[in-house]
Amino acid sequence: MSLADVTDLRTYNPVVKVLAPVPAMVVSIGSRDLRTPAIFAVIALTMLLAFGRLRGRTLLWLTLGPIGVVALMTVSFGVWTDPDRVNHTTALITAGPFTLWSGALVTGLATGLRVASVMLLALIAGLTTDGPDLVRSMITHLRMPYRVGYAGFAAMRFVPRFRHDLEIIRLAHRVRGADGGRGPLAAGRRYAGYTVPLLAGAIRHGDRVSLAMEARGFGAHRTRTERRSVPLRPRDAVLAAWLISLCYLVPHVSGV
Repeated sequence: MSLADVTDLRTYNPVVKVLAPVPAMVVSIGSRDLRTPAIFAVIALTMLLAFGRLRGRTLLWLTLGPIGVVALMTVSFGVWTDPDRVNHTTALITAGPFTLWSGALVTGLATGLRVASVMLLALIAGLTTDGPDLVRSMITHLRMPYRVGYAGFAAMRFVPRFRHDLEIIRLAHRVRGADGGRGPLAAGRRYAGYTVPLLAGAIRHGDRVSLAMEARGFGAHRTRTERRSVPLRPRDAVLAAWLISLCYLVPHVSGV
């Protein structure tokens, strides 16, 4: 085990990364102050930036996305919150019948911080976990039936297949001159024309996958040997202990 593995979230067990942040999410959702969800969000963002090995557009969205969510919810709650519930706070802006109260903005800010903290805690697993490894880990460590797990495998493999088929159908329509023009109505007609061939291709692909699984004896035995193991390591226990300990440390630091 090298230092590079320890400091790379992608090498940790997927089940640990999915389940360990859940208690912190519950504490963040149940908080009623600003500091608790803000601290959770900062810790999760720091973990992703420092140990997530993220690059390019993903890194940009990770940095700007939570800020946008918090800003949007702050403004939205500032506009839509019932004035009778916050009219005891300071009036910031008055324009005709509309009054922007500081209490409404605080409510929106607190809600936005809770949403952002939950989102960032979920992205610890979402941005650093490979889907097939998550399924393998759930089969191995959570005793999920492998029939269910391999159904998940097949579903994940369908997504790139659909994307490839859709691109081929689009090119075929262009070759035949079936562009349909511009605008939302034309786009709707184009996508309606993609539906039948895409569905037919999905049915054919599903039949092939089903025949291939039956030919390999899928479902004939109670257990199935995995080609690649996803073990639990000591560093996974350390990560779980750290994330669970935040449930006590963060409210204690924030003074709740």
